[in-house]
Amino acid sequence: MLAYSQTFAFAWDSGFHLLAAQLIKSGKKPYLDFAFPQTPLNAYWNAAWMRLLGDNWRVVQATDAIMATLAVVLAAGFLRSRWRERGAWAVVPVFVLAGANPLVVEFGTIAQAYAMGLLLSVAAFWLTVAAARRNRTLFAAIAGLLSSAAAGSTLLTAPVAPVLLIWSFVYNPAGKKLWRAVAFLCGALISQLPLLILFAQSPTRVIFNVLRYHMFYRQSDWPGAIPHDIGIYFAWLHSPQALILGTLTLSGLWFIANKSGWDTSARAEFYLCAWLALAQAFYVSTAHPTFTQYYLFTVPFLAILSSVGLHALGAHIIPRRPQWLAAGVCTLTCLGLAEEVYDRRDDYTWPKLELVAQKVDQVTAPGAPLYADEHIYFLTRRAPPPGNEYLSSHKLRLSAALSETVHIVPQPEFDQRMMAGMFATVEACEDEDWIKKRNLEEVYRQRADVSDCAIFWDPAPKK
Repeated sequence: MLAYSQTFAFAWDSGFHLLAAQLIKSGKKPYLDFAFPQTPLNAYWNAAWMRLLGDNWRVVQATDAIMATLAVVLAAGFLRSRWRERGAWAVVPVFVLAGANPLVVEFGTIAQAYAMGLLLSVAAFWLTVAAARRNRTLFAAIAGLLSSAAAGSTLLTAPVAPVLLIWSFVYNPAGKKLWRAVAFLCGALISQLPLLILFAQSPTRVIFNVLRYHMFYRQSDWPGAIPHDIGIYFAWLHSPQALILGTLTLSGLWFIANKSGWDTSARAEFYLCAWLALAQAFYVSTAHPTFTQYYLFTVPFLAILSSVGLHALGAHIIPRRPQWLAAGVCTLTCLGLAEEVYDRRDDYTWPKLELVAQKVDQVTAPGAPLYADEHIYFLTRRAPPPGNEYLSSHKLRLSAALSETVHIVPQPEFDQRMMAGMFATVEACEDEDWIKKRNLEEVYRQRADVSDCAIFWDPAPKK
């Protein structure tokens, strides 16, 4: 995970996440000073690492890789603590089915909120079941804090806290149900204080970025969003890893219900894994548009159930050597990951974009106006022009008053500035049609192409 985070790990949206953290480090506030359609905790977490170790994507992605790894370790630790008599072969598959899952490896190692949301969700699950098993109210409070903090890092984990709260209320001792629920909710409230403080300063901006943007504007300028979503819903049919997880999860649930011999409380803890995975899968499926990586948050819980199912199938199919089946499934999973990584070898990476940033720095004077992708602002440590902190917001067409309030500038306005030569340099990783539409080759006298990105500078004198 660490090795991948320092080499191939990259997703395009990482740029605006890192830029947001850099802006926070410089003293700006999300929502109040720039558009940021995410909950804020992960951005503040990244900003803290930047303040400590510098504005470096490698540090942030290494931290994310460690957090994603810890989430897998916690999932395996949960199964180990509940099934010690089965030995290591009952637990090893959790590490492989979760830790070698392409979604976890590819998106748990990038500078976004996936790793933090994953770790906090699994830790909250672990503490919720521990609160009921060990009769600890403090564990319930910390579980509320962590599950709410997961949502405070990414709204994709929003179902975790409600599911854990309901389960806790049902399975805690009768005299402790109310107090545990209150402790859980108090912990949840504490983790939302940063967002509440920002909300108190500007309710309109916070509500727009955290809620209204996702409810009404994410699909803007995307006429094929619905067919895209339908394709995502059936993508599991083309994924061996997803098919393996699904089949083994059903086997694990059947074993737990019919053959395990566990008591009600023990079975309930494993059923909680299923409820969390189901709630997460349903919730992210309602996002419009949705993406395959959103289902990453189901993987640790499915891996726990799949490991139980794998052991049950192995004991039935190869009773003398059940570990052979586990070894075969783990090998197939690792081969699938290797193929996925190999297929992405030519995609954008941070080292490639660093070459683009070096060229931009070479041709752009300090303080000169620059239009660029978020990654380049971050790598060059140059402040973006107001409204260009989140390029995807340019597709929105809002009223003039609301656009000014939420710090969003529509793309046509930036296009006019480019065609007027108001930027000393323009960098874009777009196709030639995008460049021709803006007449960049006529407006600027110099061009360089680096890592599939175009850089224009030296504006031509106005005629």
